[in-house]
Order: sequence, then structure tokens, then C-alpha cells
Amino acid sequence: MSETLRERALRLDAEDPLAKLREKFALDDETVYLDGNSLGALPAHVPARMADVITREWGQLRIRSWDESGWWTAPERIGDRIAPLVGAAAGQIVVGDSTSVNVFKAVVGAARLSADDRDEILVDATTFPTDGYIAESAARLTGHRMVVLDPADIPDAVGPRTAAALVNHVDYRTGRLQDLPGITAALRAAGALAVWDLCHSAGALPVGLDEHGVDLAVGCTYKYLNGGPGSPAYLYVAERHQAAFDSPLPGWNSHADPFAMTPGYRAADGALRGRVGTPDILSMLALESALDVWDGVDIEDVRAKSLALTDFFLECVREHVPAGRVESLTPGAHAERGSQVALRCAEAPAVMAELIARGVVGDLRRPDVLRFGFTPLYVGFADAERAARALADVLAEVPGDLLSS
Repeated sequence: MSETLRERALRLDAEDPLAKLREKFALDDETVYLDGNSLGALPAHVPARMADVITREWGQLRIRSWDESGWWTAPERIGDRIAPLVGAAAGQIVVGDSTSVNVFKAVVGAARLSADDRDEILVDATTFPTDGYIAESAARLTGHRMVVLDPADIPDAVGPRTAAALVNHVDYRTGRLQDLPGITAALRAAGALAVWDLCHSAGALPVGLDEHGVDLAVGCTYKYLNGGPGSPAYLYVAERHQAAFDSPLPGWNSHADPFAMTPGYRAADGALRGRVGTPDILSMLALESALDVWDGVDIEDVRAKSLALTDFFLECVREHVPAGRVESLTPGAHAERGSQVALRCAEAPAVMAELIARGVVGDLRRPDVLRFGFTPLYVGFADAERAARALADVLAEVPGDLLSS
């Protein structure tokens, strides 16, 4: 007798070399958490670390902690911990500010690094809305023209007037993985700069910033990196650009001699040029502690499990869900897939609300997309199978048909 999907899920979990990592997170067995692509789960050891930060470092040491507890060097120290997860050497990533602020720094910085006759900025048409808003503002500020187009069209569109392109590595709606090596190579061959948003890829799959010659990149830390709600984002500036990188937000923290308090600005060397003001220490140290779960973890193993999980979930959906009720928007080809599955469903708002009520937590992108994020550090194959069965059960109770949308 052939094994059922449920039996196969249990076998795959038993064989999974990453399965033990789930114990490092504050999760319960009653919930299938498939929204780590929006907010990662809490690493179980972080509350104790934060209690020490608050009661001892802040409560007792107070101002001394800037030196004695290493608060001052946290942005670059934590950047160096993120670096291996995105394929970057040390000294190129600084942590701080929001993703939006770092997109602004990166796009304006790229425009300033480019020659004066390069007056256009290419922007991913499928980008997260804020990236588009920021890019448009940056274009106005720098006197550039913004050109919006599909990421696949960027290699053919780049030309002698292109200063830079801002592209999302993974489409936040569909989970499509864009061709970072190919697009970056096309931009660099034409003399333009590649700026990548890694929010939906860092911590889920290999990125290879240095290997592929990326110029600048940004990313958040509260999704697959599990840094916590509102945890600070990061900025990558390739070493070859750091001496010329002209941040549009120079602050005292990025000054070459910050405590001199001089009226004239002189930029610090290296990645520190990406700093602005006083670091958000509490959330930054929560992130630093959360990154402990990555100790000894190979990102290639994470990618292998991610693809196996999403393959298995799609198979379970095909098996359990009646034909015509959902349509996968996520590419089938592994080379084109991030670590989430997006399903188009006519009754998506009602379906997701009911799934969450039943303990299967994904999220919704209006009007009709169900998103399920697969975080390999703590999501298992049994979770995937249970989620697909729950989806089938809910759809059996919710009227509607995909074709009616």
C-alpha cells in the first residue's frame, strides 16, 4: 500500500536535518504558522536576553552601556552577522533605520554614484508599493526620470542613460524569484548600478551579493530573519563603492568623528556611511539575539528544504482542494520561486479569516490572493499537509468558484 500524504509528511519531518531548529522558537503545536514572510516567529531565548538588556544594561549600567555593552558598535557588528546569510563579506552591511529609509539612501546614493548623463532610474513594476513611492521621490530629488517596467524586461531596457535599477528579489505577492545574477550582469555591462530589495529572500535562500556583483541592497529583518516587529533594516554598499557613496541622509552617527560635534560633515569610512542617527538599541539587540538561531545553519540547506516544502504543499493542495477553487500564482520552476506560495481564490478574505480561526495562519493580499510563507527553520512537512487539508475543508464550506471572480 502506498503511503498517504500525511504519512509521507511525518516521514519527511523525521528525516529533516533542520527539524530540531523548531525547538528554538516559541511555537505551539496547535497552530500552523505560515506567515513568517510577514513576521517571523519569536526565537525562544530572546525574551531572557531582552530582560537582561532592559534591567542590567539600561537599568543599571545606563549610559555606560554605549561602551561597556557594545551598543555603539551594534549596527556594524550585527551587519556582519547578516552578511553570510546574503553572501557578503564583512564590512559592507550596516543595520539601522527602516527598509523605506534604506531604500531612499540606496537609490539616491546610486544616482549620485552615476555619471551626470545617466538620468533614468528603472523600477520594478511589481515592487512593494513603498519602494515605488520612495524611488519616485528619489528620482524627483535627483532630477532623474523614473521608468517602470517588468523585471524580466530590465536587461533589454537598460541603456547609456540608465543610472540604476531598483528590483525586488522576490515578488511579495506571487513569490516569484527574480533573476538577480542575470539582471545585475546586464546592468553592470551597461554601466548602470543594481539596487536589490532582499526583504522576501534574505534568510530563505542564497543571495550571493558579492558573487554576483550587486552594487547596493536593502532588506528588512523581521521576516525570515525573525528579528521581531519593527526590527531595524539594513543597507549593503559594496566595498568598491564605499569611498564614493554619498548618503542623502548624513547624520552624526556616520560622521568620521561623531563626538567632535563639528558643524561640517565628513563621512566615516566603510559601511558606517550608511548610519544616520542614534540606533534603536532595544529592537537592534533583540535582532542580534534572534540571529543566534542561525549559528551552524547552512543557507543552502534552508533553500533545499524551502523548495521541498513548497513543492509538497502544492502537491497537497492539488490532492485535497477541488479543481477550480484556487490557482497557484507561484512559479513551478525552482529557479523562479522564493519561499512562499500564493494562491488566487475568489473568496480569499473569507477563506483566510476562517483558516486563521482554525489555527492555520497565512495572510491575504487583496483582492484575491492567499499567501503562505514557508520558513524552513520552524515549518515542517506535516504543517504543510495540515494547511492544505484545512484549506480544502474551508473551501467546502465557503461558496464561490475561481471562475466567478
